[in-house]
Amino acid sequence: MNGPLELLTGGGRSGRRTLAEHAAAELHQLILSGELPSGTPLRLVELANRLEMSQMPVREGLRRLEALGLVEIIPHRGAWVRDLSLEDLRDTHETRLALESLAVRAAAERFTEADAEKAATALADHLRLSQAQDLAGARDAHAEFHFAIYRASGSQWLPRAIEPVWQNSERYRFGSRQTAAMIEQNRREHQAILDACAARDVDGAETALHDHLAGAFQRITDTMTRRAEGSQHSPSTQKETS
Repeated sequence: MNGPLELLTGGGRSGRRTLAEHAAAELHQLILSGELPSGTPLRLVELANRLEMSQMPVREGLRRLEALGLVEIIPHRGAWVRDLSLEDLRDTHETRLALESLAVRAAAERFTEADAEKAATALADHLRLSQAQDLAGARDAHAEFHFAIYRASGSQWLPRAIEPVWQNSERYRFGSRQTAAMIEQNRREHQAILDACAARDVDGAETALHDHLAGAFQRITDTMTRRAEGSQHSPSTQKETS
């Protein structure tokens, strides 16, 4: 992943990733893409073979993903991808709202033209990649847009505090094609956040962010509810519960 988030990127001054950072990034993409769905056991030997590296960097990569809340590791029992649930989704949403509201308010107070340019570039990339249905690229550009704003807050800790809960929320962005209407709606919501920050409208920036997160939360909740109801009425489920 060549995104902006610190626990998955690295390389120090050289800009080169360690094997552990590479393992974490590869596993991260597999989880977000759904290739390693929630509840999947994460066995070191299998993952090392899949990533074509030794077990040591894979083990460290799993620890990095555990720090992001994507993986659970219990000594002597193993590791697995954390389960998805409506309860976890709500907890994640409320935590993001609290932290990101602080960050966007602080950013709006001190937003510069340079900050606006960085965010606008990321937003244009997000739109272009979304229209091309490049889900992984759009996801990275989406993160870059938000964190370009949160870094403008001047706080060293807020972006770091946001990252784990952000990464957990990304698991709920189920990989499916977006319609043109959905892409345009996302563009308008993001543009409203950027416009308010550029105008140094602190309350407006927080309101735009709140509306954006609330809309995403409701759409994901609806999707999860439909999937749960569909599984309850599937023939296999009816057979198991009869």
